[in-house]
Amino acid sequence: MALPKDPFILFSYVNTQLRDSGVTLSEFCAQQGIREDELKSQLAAAGFRYDEANRRFR
Repeated sequence: MALPKDPFILFSYVNTQLRDSGVTLSEFCAQQGIREDELKSQLAAAGFRYDEANRRFR
């Protein structure tokens, strides 16, 4: 499945996957075939930052 293009849907999708599957952001990115810095950059452009301690974007 391709990742959503809309940053707000992407935000929700990624957080749901991280929560439900229990994988790390690095593992999620590897599974999706996307670079972690690329994903963080896409979400940062919409105002979201990765919270390492809680393993989710805020």
